[in-house]
Amino acid sequence: MSKSVPFETTIEVRDTCLCLHAQRAARALARRFDAALKPAGLTNGQFSLLMSLNRPVPPPMAPVAQLLAMDRTTLTAAMKPLERRGLVEVHVDKADRRSRLLVLTNAGREALASALPIWRATHREIEANLHDPDTLRRELIALA
Repeated sequence: MSKSVPFETTIEVRDTCLCLHAQRAARALARRFDAALKPAGLTNGQFSLLMSLNRPVPPPMAPVAQLLAMDRTTLTAAMKPLERRGLVEVHVDKADRRSRLLVLTNAGREALASALPIWRATHREIEANLHDPDTLRRELIALA
């Protein structure tokens, strides 16, 4: 005996599911930023990763992974193309040889600097179409 879910439930989930709507919005935003950042040679994920490394002192992997809501394996995979391009380097932490520090290279800083005006312009366009971007931002932070 198989159980089935009524079509009305499908409509209910389609219309009310926060996860579905957050995923759809995230994908749409990602596509928009990917297209905008393409001339700078970066994806939105690479831009976010480079920006997360833009600190006075190179961070270890764990806080970067936490900020980006990634596990360490996913972060390591995301770092590989940026390492190949010379935008980031991974160094052994001299204070704890088991730990790795993520270093934004000069080329990485230049890539970030060239992408920043594009990000700002795209961000302004998106926020201009939102009713209350500050509330949305606070709610998204609370969900994360």
